Amino acid sequence: MQPTRPVAVLGGVRIPFCRQNTAYADVGNLGMSVRTLGALVEKFGLHGQQLGEVAMGAVIKHSSDWNLGREAALSSGLSPLTPGITLQRACGTSLDSIITVGNKIATGQIEAGIGGGSDTTSDVPIVYGKSLRRRLLQANAARDMKGRLAAFKGFSLRELKPEFPGVAEPRTGKSMGQHCEDMAKQWNIGREAQDAWALSSHQKLAAAYDRGFMDDLVVPFRGVSRDNNLRADSTLEKLATLKPAFDRVSGRGTLTAANSTPLTDGASACLLASDDWARARGHEPLCYLRDAQVAAVDFVHGEGLLMAPTVAVPEMLKRHGLTLQDFDFYEIHEAFAAQVLCTLRAWESEEYCRTRLGLDAAMGAIDPARINPNGSSLAAGHPFAATGARIVAAAAKELKARGGGRCLVSICTAGGMGVVAILER
Repeated sequence: MQPTRPVAVLGGVRIPFCRQNTAYADVGNLGMSVRTLGALVEKFGLHGQQLGEVAMGAVIKHSSDWNLGREAALSSGLSPLTPGITLQRACGTSLDSIITVGNKIATGQIEAGIGGGSDTTSDVPIVYGKSLRRRLLQANAARDMKGRLAAFKGFSLRELKPEFPGVAEPRTGKSMGQHCEDMAKQWNIGREAQDAWALSSHQKLAAAYDRGFMDDLVVPFRGVSRDNNLRADSTLEKLATLKPAFDRVSGRGTLTAANSTPLTDGASACLLASDDWARARGHEPLCYLRDAQVAAVDFVHGEGLLMAPTVAVPEMLKRHGLTLQDFDFYEIHEAFAAQVLCTLRAWESEEYCRTRLGLDAAMGAIDPARINPNGSSLAAGHPFAATGARIVAAAAKELKARGGGRCLVSICTAGGMGVVAILER
């Protein structure tokens, strides 16, 4: 491998994110990925060009999606000589796909590639029990009708009971929302602060659309041109009327449908390249992917499920001699408002930073006005594997608009993991 070289982010696109069972109910991951990659090809004039890699991912997918990255690339307008790979790391999937492509560019393996992801919570795979699956396989292998009928001897209607995909953690049985409720109680994050954070996210994203910031980031699809979860006209009074969504028993539940991300469908992708490749084709780098880090926490034995970014960030900053305050703005994925607020409070806690992170002092506070300047997941929605590329594309454009600077990207994921990165211009 060659020594590392700069990795340029040239830009990205996405389709509008839509709530479950609305505009994209019958599209699926491949259809959303093809539309998104096709728009990226159109945006950068990549028709017929051979790239080094297309890395796409999905969290909830059918067995037919097994080669999603390659199949989407073949239908995107790129040269059929462009390889594709399918990746998955829960909510960090498309940030990880961007990092994967970036690492290949940095080491000279490829000159340019695309990283992205899609997710559907509408077109989900419904699985039947092992008994019925065995019968169906046996019937399919039978040579005649007698053999096919024999496969169903002793069949019971109970075998028709389906299994639906869920978002509960297999090792705890708790949903992500239930885990975040535990975090909110541990860090004393109140309902009012969560609702205020959610409302701010909607207001910021609405303002970004209104001033045209999203015009070349979001491409229409299925008659939708804006994220249909966006509620610019909401108020704190309206949010306060909603009932707890995950802790309905104790009387202390604070997470609601408004301060938690909804189940969402969507796709996004970013184009990355070496400086030489970009220069030869007249593309201006919006920013550079400087570094990334992944960490995990022991959520089974008491750590907060969504707290891994608090660990990953200081590990990454240490390599560069940076502090938490050495950034112009921050893109922190809003799985829940409480998750963001717990993360910020942990970095401000001297005890947590000393005992858990091994630091000499607290990492300190961040100005909330510098976090998610164009809104984030609470307003846009959260198709699990599409969020990372959405964030990188918007952050890259924001860095160009500011004329330079540094951005910290932070994404929590299921399984108690966190993926973080540094973008610079």
